[in-house]
Amino acid sequence: MKQVLLLLFSWLMLLPASAQLPAVTLKTLDGEPVRTDTLRNNGKPFIIDFFATWCKPCNRELDAISEVYADWQAETGVKIFAVSIDQAQNINKVRPLVDNSGWEYDVLLDPNSDLRQALGIQMIPFVLVCDGEGNIVYRHQGYTDGAEIELIEQVRELLKN
Repeated sequence: MKQVLLLLFSWLMLLPASAQLPAVTLKTLDGEPVRTDTLRNNGKPFIIDFFATWCKPCNRELDAISEVYADWQAETGVKIFAVSIDQAQNINKVRPLVDNSGWEYDVLLDPNSDLRQALGIQMIPFVLVCDGEGNIVYRHQGYTDGAEIELIEQVRELLKN
């Protein structure tokens, strides 16, 4: 146990204050490959929101953000990438959920959880806020009603700098 804690502590000490997104290839809903280390938003902040079709808190979070997304975009130019971690046998459920929910996000598929694992994410919903250069500057796990307000506050702080 001591060795595990020492290893974990050593690893955490090596992490920079902000980390770049790892290089993992995901796919769009249309099957086009997208490398995560190249995700950008024309120099503006962006949000990556991990979800699954079966995850009720994830869907509540994405629904809540959807209600204010147009306002967020008008104010800050922020972009949201919603990353489904549904496994391959459930991928066919993602597009109907997105369409029925009216989500205007760029949706990416991570059926093998490659990106989730590369980032060490254990539970969803999980959200990252990235600056205009693709550096991860904020992480949040779980969802409670109103938690999306913290996301836009993080984006506004980035725009001040």
